[in-house]
Amino acid sequence: MRGTVIYGARDVRFEERADPAIEAPTDAVVRVVAACVCGSDLWPYRGINEIGGPTPIGHEYVGVVEQVGSAVATIERGQFVIGSFYASDNTCPNCLAGYQTNCLHREPVAGAQAELLRVPLADGTLVATPGQPAPEMIPSLLTLSDVMGTGWFAAVAAQVRPGMTVLVVGDGAVGLLGVLSARQMGAARIIAMSRHEKRQTLAIEYGATDIVTERGDEGVARVRELTDGVGADAVLECVGTAESMQQAIKSARPGAHVGFVGVPHGVTIEGTQLFRSHVAVHGGPAPVRQYLPELIDLVWKGEINPGKVFDLTLPLEQVAEGYRAMDERRAIKTLLLP
Repeated sequence: MRGTVIYGARDVRFEERADPAIEAPTDAVVRVVAACVCGSDLWPYRGINEIGGPTPIGHEYVGVVEQVGSAVATIERGQFVIGSFYASDNTCPNCLAGYQTNCLHREPVAGAQAELLRVPLADGTLVATPGQPAPEMIPSLLTLSDVMGTGWFAAVAAQVRPGMTVLVVGDGAVGLLGVLSARQMGAARIIAMSRHEKRQTLAIEYGATDIVTERGDEGVARVRELTDGVGADAVLECVGTAESMQQAIKSARPGAHVGFVGVPHGVTIEGTQLFRSHVAVHGGPAPVRQYLPELIDLVWKGEINPGKVFDLTLPLEQVAEGYRAMDERRAIKTLLLP
């Protein structure tokens, strides 16, 4: 098969790789129908996360099951499936508590920007759709593998409730789908921080009521102004930098929760700051497996359309351009079609 391999900073290649095979009786092999570039893929692409050598990359996928191991009981050949970026058994104590990305037997799912993908722990990781989806539904279903589930978890971790004023820090795909998630959970007012007109437009379509372009202390002051000096009832941090985390915490009212899902880089939080502010912080790698059945149902019924975050579609063989476009912020998110 052919697949994507990252060799180093800004060095992504599409090349021949060995076909994946069943390695354990709990595995499945999926023929990838659609994949994409994640914002977190840009950390190694930009050289911020080191690469030890040529590495298959990609962790968001939907596709059709081609093979299953002898111990797989609930996933069948021919099913259209969606899976998480971490494989989980979905039966251990951590999974049962709703944190499948911290499964006691978790395995990373990597190499999804390819024609075929081996998925470990298939019964606990993959969820089949009610049938074969229409082509126009596939982009939205693909978001459920990571970015929609991650935006949803940000809202869950921030304890978004009906009637709240919610702040979303970050206007990438996760932040935009955090806006959509907050709206779906009943937020009355959603403040989105964005400086990019195209992203602002989509944020408003997804439910944002206010746009804040300021950053740092000016951004905090603007959020305070919009909330009559109180701060937001819930905050979604969807970037992962020190600046974005401080923006989130300082914009929250006392007693608010910050749900953080941006992969942290250089983020430190002083205990004294949290102690004095009465702000709670919770987050981590989103347990998207927990939310897949509910989110699939919402997409299948046409109640949400998270696939609009894909504003660039390329054949998989042009994956390097997909990375460049996102790195240069010419695209919000790149959809890749084998």
